[in-house]
Amino acid sequence: MICKITKKKIKPFMTFGKMPIANGFLRKNQFKKEYFFNMEVGFSKEISLFQLNDHPAPKQMFNKNYPFFTSSSKEMVKHFKSYANWIKNKYKRNLKNLIEIGSNDGTFLKNFDDKKINLIGFEPSKNVCEISKKNGIKTINEFFNFKNVRKLKNLKNKVNIIAAANAICHIPDLISLIKGIDFLLDKKGLFIFEEPYLGSMYKKQSYDQIYDEHIFMFSASSIKKIFEKYSFELIDIIPQKTHGGSMRYVVGRKGLSHISNNVKKILREERIKNIDNIKGCLSFKKNCEISKKKLLTRLNFFKKKKYTIAGYAATSKSTTILNYCNIGSNYIDYICDTTKEKIGKYSPGMHIPIVSMDHFKKNVPDKIFLFAWNHKKEILKKEKNLNKKNKWFAHIKI
Repeated sequence: MICKITKKKIKPFMTFGKMPIANGFLRKNQFKKEYFFNMEVGFSKEISLFQLNDHPAPKQMFNKNYPFFTSSSKEMVKHFKSYANWIKNKYKRNLKNLIEIGSNDGTFLKNFDDKKINLIGFEPSKNVCEISKKNGIKTINEFFNFKNVRKLKNLKNKVNIIAAANAICHIPDLISLIKGIDFLLDKKGLFIFEEPYLGSMYKKQSYDQIYDEHIFMFSASSIKKIFEKYSFELIDIIPQKTHGGSMRYVVGRKGLSHISNNVKKILREERIKNIDNIKGCLSFKKNCEISKKKLLTRLNFFKKKKYTIAGYAATSKSTTILNYCNIGSNYIDYICDTTKEKIGKYSPGMHIPIVSMDHFKKNVPDKIFLFAWNHKKEILKKEKNLNKKNKWFAHIKI
């Protein structure tokens, strides 16, 4: 295994086995041609980076049929409004050019309603890109990399802020990404991005954060060490509640900004908790194996009791849980979802039927496996009639 940044050899410390494309929901006639890869993870001690070894090509994951729309979650719409307001309050005085990487359907960018700000989104998935354009957002249907960014010659060293959320961990070639950022940012420009946090994944044992799109699980230590290699530095970190625990990172050109006390504090915590070294990985591996056994014990108990079980929300994360633990229709009767692109299809790898919410309401199961545990508050509010004791469960404590 080769580290994607240092290009040095590293040893994988764990495998989750054969894994399909996490968002690869399919029809019965596609089962035989389904794509699988070996999902193993490694850790670069040099830059404290947790990463996948193999993964599908980005074009296999982000294409014209990408089945995720940010605007489908009220909580995420609210969060992106808050994120945009935070940027406006903190940096609006000099804000003329703002670019978002992985802009999806434009949910974040549409919060910047000032006509004086030049907004551009980069979104590789054609279907969500088209929705963003319909929402009035200038959106480029390309991956954000140095090759594509160089086409924006009129914006060279003129962009004040490049923003992203839950997109940078999807990009295997971080070196090309950073070159693109360097090309666009002005002297005091900032790269501000949010990502699921490695420390939160360790704490919750939420191994379902690892799937084909999540090529990296970042920490403050890894972000600091990666960007220092390219004359940037980590100047601020703000913890977020999204995705079961995320971090908002602020990166600027070296030596030009004050470094927040938050950075020093969180780096110190990561050293204490072994988030910046291999010990944390090995402990995580052990805990994943324990978690898997506990989940299967619980499901077997439910089956002995002849309970019906349904999955709630056909998420990317659920693909890892189901395939790692070998959970199929022998345990779960169906998975309900609101996304029309998924309904009538089957889950990746384990081929559990995906049904509509109407089907769920007409066939309420005895037990509900909450795959979208990170949206628990929003979902339980929506399904308040089903909030009976011990009805809902997940592979982690909820």
